[in-house]
Amino acid sequence: MATHGCSASTPGDVPGGEKTLTAKAVDAGAGLLQKLNPIQAFQQHICTWAIFSHDMKRKIETHHYAARLNEDFLQCAVYDSDQPNARLIGVEYVISEKVFKTLPKEEKQLWHSHEFEIKEGLWVNPGVPEAIQKQELKGLANTYGKFWCTWQFDRGDTLPMGAPALMMSPQEQEPGRIPDASVSTRDARYGISSASRKQSRADIKGLGTVDPNADRWRQTGKGWAVELVDVLMALG
Repeated sequence: MATHGCSASTPGDVPGGEKTLTAKAVDAGAGLLQKLNPIQAFQQHICTWAIFSHDMKRKIETHHYAARLNEDFLQCAVYDSDQPNARLIGVEYVISEKVFKTLPKEEKQLWHSHEFEIKEGLWVNPGVPEAIQKQELKGLANTYGKFWCTWQFDRGDTLPMGAPALMMSPQEQEPGRIPDASVSTRDARYGISSASRKQSRADIKGLGTVDPNADRWRQTGKGWAVELVDVLMALG
């Protein structure tokens, strides 16, 4: 779901024919015979928003399905919705503050903080009671994420087109704020109140001081854009 003036594409716009009976049979058989261990490791559904680093007028609702490799590292498959026909639009890696501090400055500039979106009530685990969710959020408020979007559906793309785009997280100041109308629409869908979540999370400590190299746009007013460059292949 986009929060700017462009006309977003939908799953129905993706070019291609209906699934054949053969394809359905193969999928059903594979599901019974194969162990999808990496997929089954994804245990959390997180709904929040992300903002394009190179064009922060563009803000999209995102659905992250997260797998925990250890206490300091999560990996997320990011979709445009939580529906069966949702499109895989990117990947996000989430690391603890402890791990983030070990990164070089140049790398830190590709990452964003999570404290604001969590304490603001934007980051939610749909269907999970706040009292249970809050225990997890106390740790996640101290994390940083790197999110690459591979499918810019919000600008109308019906296929994954071009280079990946680096994404930023919601923040208190413009252009990082998420419109109230977008939040209200999301909240109505899940029967929740982000405002109430914000109140309940007021005691979450969070980072306190976000590393100045993260959320780079807040310090420099600049974002990141990926450009493809012609290079000679390494042949040996």
